Order: sequence, then C-alpha cells, then structure tokens
Amino acid sequence: MPERDPNIRKRDFKQVNCGYIQSEMLKEAKRCLQCQKPLCVHGCPVGIDIPEFIKHLSLNDPKQAMVVLKRKNDFPAICGRICPQENQCEKFCILSKRNESVSIGNLERYAADNTASMDSSNTMIISKNGIRIAIIGSGPSGLTCGGDLLKMGYDVTVYESLHNAGGVLRYGVPEFRLPKYVLDLELCNLKKLGMKIILNTFIGRTKTIKELFYEGYKSIFIATGAGLPIFPKIPGENLNHIYSANEFLVRVNLMHSFDFPNYDTPIYKARNAVVIGGGNTAMDAARTALRLGAENVKLIYRRTESEMPARKEERIHAKEEGIDFVTLTSPVRFIGNEKRFVKAIECMKMESGEIDNSGRRHLSKIIGSNYIIETDMVVLALGLHPNPILPSLVYGLIIDSHGHITTDDSFMTSLPGVFAGGDVVGGATVIEAMRMGKKAAKAIEKYLKNNCC
Repeated sequence: MPERDPNIRKRDFKQVNCGYIQSEMLKEAKRCLQCQKPLCVHGCPVGIDIPEFIKHLSLNDPKQAMVVLKRKNDFPAICGRICPQENQCEKFCILSKRNESVSIGNLERYAADNTASMDSSNTMIISKNGIRIAIIGSGPSGLTCGGDLLKMGYDVTVYESLHNAGGVLRYGVPEFRLPKYVLDLELCNLKKLGMKIILNTFIGRTKTIKELFYEGYKSIFIATGAGLPIFPKIPGENLNHIYSANEFLVRVNLMHSFDFPNYDTPIYKARNAVVIGGGNTAMDAARTALRLGAENVKLIYRRTESEMPARKEERIHAKEEGIDFVTLTSPVRFIGNEKRFVKAIECMKMESGEIDNSGRRHLSKIIGSNYIIETDMVVLALGLHPNPILPSLVYGLIIDSHGHITTDDSFMTSLPGVFAGGDVVGGATVIEAMRMGKKAAKAIEKYLKNNCC
C-alpha cells in the first residue's frame, strides 16, 4: 500500500498509509487463488469468509464485499488498519510459502473505505424481544458483543466511564494509525441498529452491577479493558515528565493535547524523548512524541529488535521516521534535576542467552556496562493490568493475581448472568477482543434462553 513520505508524515497526525486506488485493489484481489480449503479463514479470530469478500473485490464490487465482511465483523475499516494480519489470516495464505501473501488487511480497508456511506442498519430487519442487556465498556469487545446481541433482537445499553465512546480504539491508537472519523462511522452504524451508549458513567461508582439488575437488565457483559499501568519499580520513576504510555496517549488522543491551546489539556513537548518498551503501544508513544515536536526519540528495549512484540510494519515505520532503537538495554534508575524533572536515565546492557522454559532467550545483565542517556521526558510502555476498581467493588467476582476477571469457556464469570471479555480477562489484540465479544454474545443468548425465556 502506498505510504506518505516519512520526513513529511512524522510532523503531523495524518494517516501514514494512503489506501489503495481501484487499479491497485484489483491487482491485489486477483492474486487470491480462491482456495477450496482456505487456511486464511482459520487464521481469522472472527472467521471472516476471506476468499468470498476478495472475490467480490476482484469483480470490482466493494459493496458486496462489505456485505460479506459485515456478517462476521462490525468494524472492517478499523481492523483493516490496525489488526496484525501478518500473524493471523495472512500468515496462513498459501502464497506466503513462496512469495508474499495476499494483502488481506489492505483489501478489507479498501472495501470499508469505499462503502463508508453504506448504512448497514438499513439492510437488516431485526425482531426485538424486549430483553435488556448492559455492556460495561465501549471498547472493541464490548461494542462487538453489543452489536451481535442487537442483531439477535436484544435491547442493548453500553455504559462508558469516559466522555467519548470507543475505549482503546479512541484513546490508545494514534490518529495517524486510526483516524477518529473512522471509529465514529462504525459507532454511528451501531447506534442506528439501536445501541444506546451512556457516557460519563463509571459502573461500580456511579451505579453498581446489582443496581443494573434491579433496573431490569437480564445479563451484563464486562469489557472494561486494561487501564492500570505497569511500572519498572526502579529509583526515580516518580520524577516529573515521566508518563505511563496510557496517560500519555489518553492526553494526546482523547484530550487533544496535540492541539493545545485550542484544547486545554497540555502535555510536555520534549526535545529528547525516551520510550521504554517494545510493543505496539511503545511504537505509538514514540511516534507520537516525534509528532509533538521532539528532535530525538529513543526507544529502549531489553531484548533484540526481532523479539519485539510490536508489529513489523510499525517497527519499520518508526525507524523510517527516525526513531532510534536501543536494544538489549534495560533502565536501572531515572535521574532528576534540582526541580525533580527527569534529566537522564542510567541504563545497563543486557546479554541474550539460551532459550529457557518460557520459549524466550534468557537475559543476563552485563556487569559494569552502565551508561547514561540524557532525556527530558520518558514514556513507560511496559504493559497494563485491568483497572481494579470495578472488580474490587463487586462481591463474589473472582479475579486472578494480576486483577483479571476469571471466566469459564463461555466467558461467564463467577456471578450468574455476568460475563466478561477483552483485556479485562487477559491480554488481547483488537480482533481477539472482538472474538471474545462474539463468543460471549452467543453464550449470553444461550444463558437467557435457559433462564429467562
């Protein structure tokens, strides 16, 4: 897919990938072999009929391609942009054995972008059953579960604690990867199907789960995501201008601090920024810091680049834009000035050893390898645990040692009628969270038929 020049794109928040034009789409779609036993479908967490939608694109019929996509995926415009297709559907494409796989994600994006004006709610006739279900959290898992339940005829209300819906899709993914208008279009279609979204309502504080049942909801799906940052627990981490990636990206994405002073949520704009971590969130934070005006951005990761969990595409884009990868390096302490602002990081070099029981190489510190990296801002992208507030306020809800809600195979929690999915039950990509939401929707329907009807 065509991309914007790195030297231009690194100073704005416009999309990096330009999208296919028609001729490029047709050329790529016609590469699909239309396998009789398509392995790519098995690689898709939500089971999209990939050959079928690509067949319609090869015939230059994006509208019908979109109909096929929407059978299993309510958010093709989103998934076409941010899903790790190279580790899912494209990984199993038969063409990948000798050449490059079909660019399934790029074709999905084309179908969605070129049918954006289609109102999917107008093509569906839904028979309502009057049974009310509450969804807690408006991220990918909650919206997917709610969308499927709407199509089954249920009355669905989504409760969101923040002032805009979308969860991690809105506050965690930068504009240059997922423009907010794309998310808003998908939300608009769900609302037209009948989804009610109530904002600024923190379930557990504003109202309890018990109160939701008293109000007449017959089942509840918890999809509150992961919002509790993990810190390295080293000296100096409480210095000023050290952010968790969660706070940093929320300020920039949801609160528009990149548009200060038009919006009143400023964030420190560093000259020399350092991001610690190697996942997609670390890449997002590093590239965001660059776009906010940083002259130099370093990304510190304790393993090698090939071991980074971030998508290959995101690593390539980051390096093209000038992000400096400092690998096999671990922070030891943060150093502050007299005003308690961070001014440097003391680091230690790491050495990779043999593969251990975890399947990863054992790391050991190189004694005496300590050195200093100067910086005036640090972003910690070391992962997240679930927000502990809701689970801690619900009596009888069982959680594990990391705060994840425990569920059975159907995503039913320890409380009858209460289900959970997405990051609140364990780390998940957007499409994996959607898979959980879809599976939970079927389980909720089965539960309600056995208990309410």
